[in-house]
Amino acid sequence: MKALEERIRQEGQILSDTVLKVDSFLNHQVDTALALEIGKEFARLFGSAPITKVLTIEASGIQFAMATAIALGVPFIYAKKKKAITLNEQVYFAEVHSFTRQETYQVSISQKYLDASDHVLIVDDFLATGAALVGLTDIVKEAGAELAGVGCVIEKSFQEGRGLLEQRGIAVRSLARIGSMAPGEVHFIEEAGAVIPPVKENVGC
Repeated sequence: MKALEERIRQEGQILSDTVLKVDSFLNHQVDTALALEIGKEFARLFGSAPITKVLTIEASGIQFAMATAIALGVPFIYAKKKKAITLNEQVYFAEVHSFTRQETYQVSISQKYLDASDHVLIVDDFLATGAALVGLTDIVKEAGAELAGVGCVIEKSFQEGRGLLEQRGIAVRSLARIGSMAPGEVHFIEEAGAVIPPVKENVGC
């Protein structure tokens, strides 16, 4: 997605060869027009699958999951990092490690909102180590739902996340794939723009 790549070049702050800060337009202050375009692009890439739910983890993926869900005309769900006192029903749990925050936490989703009848698209802001996304795919599998694929806004392709997901047979599409970066420079990898065909089998590991 060229518009996204250009914004990263112009406004992204590369703090090291692994840390990219995009607070000014993606995950602190949000450019809503860009977020809606991101949602439309994910809908284009995955829209041939019979998606019934879009899934993400709070908090930075919420705006992109919502934009995608609007474009697809379906609800979205976000996994909670802390169980609310109002969440009394049965839940799915997964343990995930945050690369950005360097902490491990347990996320949960109410079983009332995800089940075997669902076809799920996972959307998140970053793909780096893949831990959070692997946790979400485990929840989808536990629910017996089908996974259409994973859409990521920005991918650090020099880290292991994509490989972990593809080893599970999961289709991954990222709108900006970074091959390498260092303060003052960023190099992108072209992502194939093929539309994802419908998925007919349950998620497997």
